Amino acid sequence: MFEKTFDEKKINRAVLCGLNSPVLSREQNADEVSLEELEALLETAGGVCVGTVLQNKATPDSKFFLGEGKVQEVKELVQAAGADLVVFDNELSPSQQRVLTETLGIQVLDRAALILDIFAQRARTAEGRLQVELAQYKYLLPRLTSMWSHLERQEGAIGTRGPGETQLETDRRIIRKKITKLEEELKEVRRVRSTQRQKREKNEIPVVAIVGYTNAGKSTLLNHLTGAGIQANNRLFDTLDTTTRTLELSDTCTVLISDTVGFISKLPHQLVEAFKATLEELEYADLLLHVIDVSNPEWQTQAEVVERLINELGAWETPRLDVFNKCDLLEGEILPRGEEKVLLSARTGQGMEDLMDKLRRRLDQGLHHVKLAIPYDQGGLVDMLYREAKVESVEYSDAIEVAAVCTPKVLGQVKEYVTEGWQPQKEFWEE
Repeated sequence: MFEKTFDEKKINRAVLCGLNSPVLSREQNADEVSLEELEALLETAGGVCVGTVLQNKATPDSKFFLGEGKVQEVKELVQAAGADLVVFDNELSPSQQRVLTETLGIQVLDRAALILDIFAQRARTAEGRLQVELAQYKYLLPRLTSMWSHLERQEGAIGTRGPGETQLETDRRIIRKKITKLEEELKEVRRVRSTQRQKREKNEIPVVAIVGYTNAGKSTLLNHLTGAGIQANNRLFDTLDTTTRTLELSDTCTVLISDTVGFISKLPHQLVEAFKATLEELEYADLLLHVIDVSNPEWQTQAEVVERLINELGAWETPRLDVFNKCDLLEGEILPRGEEKVLLSARTGQGMEDLMDKLRRRLDQGLHHVKLAIPYDQGGLVDMLYREAKVESVEYSDAIEVAAVCTPKVLGQVKEYVTEGWQPQKEFWEE
């Protein structure tokens, strides 16, 4: 009887709109490039673009955002293309979103709502879902009034007399209560992360955080370095949940390396706030690997977006290394080079040794794995090693036999008791 099954997913047919105005900032404006990115976002969310409208206007219209005539043009395009959704590249106010929805007769979203929808689809871990849910509620709260406006137009129809405003206030209270609960849960996440961070610091484990624009190749890089096995597809926001793996740089230096959620232009502030529980790790990392898709014509603009968000998250002082990825897709280009830059292809492995060398220089503090035979009358040195080195084992025989990982400074204090692992050189001990 029914030809359609419940498993079939409806594909939204959407018209994409944008406004370019001199009174809007570069981050707020729309242009052909940002509309192309919006189309990619739409496809990621499971929709298809059936038309685009871009208007150049001195100032946004306070009611429709676009000019009234341009809105009529959008309406005609919607009807001709059989669209059931309109998505704006710019941020709309709740009232503009409501008026446009009423005028066009179909659902109207802005870029922020589309990104939130993608995050809701992709979040897999409990923490990721918490963060997305919080962002969604914060986005929804100021828009509740427009969602209830249909009650005002029904003029006392059966079942609608009286409770409209009361129900609106009830919904507001429910959502505020949910926001408070989610914020408390995320506070606990931050507390646990802080405890884990203190443990890492105590064990002197360096932390590397991979950051970058969405689809720059962060997951592919982590897979190549550590064999993490993360699914890495050529699509926006393929990875939302942080993955952390260990990476051995040398016999004495092991680091923790994590990928993070990709950044994007006009990332909803609700998401930035919600994901701070995860992204605050950037501030405490020993090194940031800023992965840049150098094959993208807009890579410089994308890199600036990432830098702004790094600063917003309080990580502007964290040391960083710029990793220019996908160099295998370029021919005859003048490519960035320098001590703070690495040119590589995470897909083919080209340039990975250069990256590993730079990581060793940055993070391997000259540690040395040694064995020592300390006389019992010098037992205080063992206490010093526990405080200032990483003691791996202690055995008591004719002397106190200690296996430890030491810095050059600590080795200078116990040099005469080294039995294995490091042969002192005159220049080293004289430093």
